[in-house]
Amino acid sequence: MKTIVFVCTGNTCRSPMAEGMFRVLAEKYGVRDVTCTSCGTAAYTGMPATPYAVSAAAAYGADISAHRSRPLTEYLLREGDLFVGMTRTHANVLRQYLSPEKVRVLGDGIPDPFGGSQEDYRDCAAAIYAALDAWLQQEGEKPA
Repeated sequence: MKTIVFVCTGNTCRSPMAEGMFRVLAEKYGVRDVTCTSCGTAAYTGMPATPYAVSAAAAYGADISAHRSRPLTEYLLREGDLFVGMTRTHANVLRQYLSPEKVRVLGDGIPDPFGGSQEDYRDCAAAIYAALDAWLQQEGEKPA
């Protein structure tokens, strides 16, 4: 089983939404040999996903209401097979610890909605879903 780790900054918005939506899309596309988790480069342990993130993810069938944040750790760096940063900045942080083939950016990068409106979160969720869907549909490419 391969493990994908979605990475953002605080692990309360983008990466939990990506984790939840990836699970929904993996089910849709019959991807069974991949699991996923998420973390943040500057996350505090145990923070819930923001209410707007929970709502935005739910619109795509992802329930992230039980999510609790966690920081990027040495354990995750060892155990993950592929790390997907929400921005190039996250990918650059990851490349300090990982080989380049283990790091990618989701789509063209996903802007942080933290502190924004519900609409900002909806836009963010739509961008995440579209990028994940395109990735999983790519002919001949497995997620990890």
